[in-house]
Amino acid sequence: MVSKVTVKAPSSTANLGPGFDVFGLAIDAFYDTVTLTKTKKGITIITDDEIPTNPENNTAGLVVKNMKRKFKIKEGIEIKIEKGVPAGFGMGSSAASAAATAVAFDKLFGLRLDGNTLVEFAGSGEKASAGTVHYDNVAASVLGGFVIVKTNPLNVIRIEPPTNLRMCIAVPKIEVPKKKTKVSRGVIPKKIKLADSILNLSNAAAIVAGFMKKDPELIGNSIKDVIIEPARQHMIPGFVKVKENAIKAGAFGVTISGAGPSVIAFSKSSANLKKIGLAMSRGFADANTECQTVICKPSKGASK
Repeated sequence: MVSKVTVKAPSSTANLGPGFDVFGLAIDAFYDTVTLTKTKKGITIITDDEIPTNPENNTAGLVVKNMKRKFKIKEGIEIKIEKGVPAGFGMGSSAASAAATAVAFDKLFGLRLDGNTLVEFAGSGEKASAGTVHYDNVAASVLGGFVIVKTNPLNVIRIEPPTNLRMCIAVPKIEVPKKKTKVSRGVIPKKIKLADSILNLSNAAAIVAGFMKKDPELIGNSIKDVIIEPARQHMIPGFVKVKENAIKAGAFGVTISGAGPSVIAFSKSSANLKKIGLAMSRGFADANTECQTVICKPSKGASK
């Protein structure tokens, strides 16, 4: 009988420009590792990172609580969390912990749950950090690759990304607000023009076609968002310059990663990715902001 399971889950980028709350992509930039161990009773959280250790306020804690209740499991669980995904920078940090926990719980108790169910449980943990349940990051982190989240009822469509798709993420060294997701959702316009909706929809459809056709150029060229990005870009110092520089250096498309403040450029393996990264760094430097750049590719989902 298994008494302990360790699972690691990747970081992710959500929205991909026009696919707000619908698109997600697992990326191998960073990973969270979660170890679940059976105990006699209760839920305890062990971590060296600055995250809540009360299960009610912790993403992984909520996932375990909900899964224990659903499957009537009486045993206690110790949750050990090792954070590798930086929190609050638009790379699905809380989602990675939630994804790893859902998959670990499934393996620990031999539940053999399907992908949609795992995503649903992982999504329930997002309430701890985001205040609401949304599935784009957790779906990518659980299943890997590119995901399209269809809701009511939840149905996640996964597409294998092109093997030569590459991304460069610039992570600015800035203070992020405590409730960053809530703040960044607060600036989204309540009303949008029909013409803007049509433009975003056409770009979103073209991104899906790009993944289907395994065409990084079509994906990158379609990562254009005229609704959310313009409303959020003021929250990222030097964003316009960072984007402009990356495109000039050869990136196909550039957008805010998730709710930001990280900025992600899309390209392919044969491109000069270091040049794109340096160009993005210069853009942030012009706004007196340092940044870390990471070259990454699509990742597999959560695994032992």
